[in-house]
Amino acid sequence: MIKSKKLIVASIIILILFLLFGVFHVHEKILKMIYPKEYSEFVEKYSTEYNVNSNLVYAVIKAESNFDINAKSNKGARGLMQLMEETAKDINKKLENTINEREISSKLNEPEYNINLGTKYLSILIEKYGNIEIALTAYNAGIGTVDNWLENGTLSSDGSNIEKIPYKETNNYVRKILRDYKLYNQLYNE
Repeated sequence: MIKSKKLIVASIIILILFLLFGVFHVHEKILKMIYPKEYSEFVEKYSTEYNVNSNLVYAVIKAESNFDINAKSNKGARGLMQLMEETAKDINKKLENTINEREISSKLNEPEYNINLGTKYLSILIEKYGNIEIALTAYNAGIGTVDNWLENGTLSSDGSNIEKIPYKETNNYVRKILRDYKLYNQLYNE
């Protein structure tokens, strides 16, 4: 009788563990469908070239366009990483691309070109500000705006008080990307 109770308890524990593992595995598959690594050949190439964590680039693309190459904001930002044409022109010059300025507008929806410029821009912002939090704030609100917030003490340069970002949209944007970045790192074990 005692042996059979132990056997039943052991069987129940094994069943519970099996169910938990199975549910986790299904849950992980669903999350990977929601948080994909699309355009990985370009993301991996340019994140390596510009020394930006690829999962951060995926998190930015997820937030900016949800991997829609034809995404366009109401302010005119375009493509996977939602670049404004003027920003794209500036980054294009820094990369010393042979792409003519007149061609930039037509190329912003091309995945490789957009990811190249967007990742380079992220790397410039991370280098300028020294942390991801303020770099993401500048990616969304603009360098001039963020420089003003840093200068007048609204934000600290170490990114420790991002909850004080004055623009609600930017505040939510930075938090979302940081959350998704963490999730990408957990999902893909990095």
